[in-house]
Amino acid sequence: MKRKSLILVLILAVTTLSLGGCGCFYQQMKGETPPPAAPPAVVTPPETKPVVPVAPPVVAMLKDINFDFDKYNIREGDAAILKENLNWFKAQENSGKKVRVEGHCDERGTVEYNLVLGQKRADSAKNFLVNLGVDGRLLETISYGKEKPLDPAHNEEAWAKNRRVHFQPMQ
Repeated sequence: MKRKSLILVLILAVTTLSLGGCGCFYQQMKGETPPPAAPPAVVTPPETKPVVPVAPPVVAMLKDINFDFDKYNIREGDAAILKENLNWFKAQENSGKKVRVEGHCDERGTVEYNLVLGQKRADSAKNFLVNLGVDGRLLETISYGKEKPLDPAHNEEAWAKNRRVHFQPMQ
């Protein structure tokens, strides 16, 4: 019996303390109303100016050139592409940037043969650009042979795409 009364007293004490601690209980007992809530904060956005879009300068991208089967000479149409690529080198934002000239081949032929042919293609494109006035120290050549095909298919259309020189600007 003592134990039940002790538990009852403890429950009553905990309830009284929890209700008495917040003050709300006493306000309601006295008939008081709680103070009004604070008004919501008014945030005024900073004054903004209208955004006028500015078009980025148009910079020509470096375009690939292609080659005939088993050849590394620059064709007339590809010479025109290299002359267009000259604009990239002349652009102020590209001044002094190095470019990797990558020679590629189609899948036919041996690895060794295609590495040599890819190097001849890269060198041919580099020499053409140097003759147009590009600083040769900014052009680095490499041959990937048949290791990095643009089109993985095994037909004449894919092979024609893969016989190329790609220009890769370097940071």
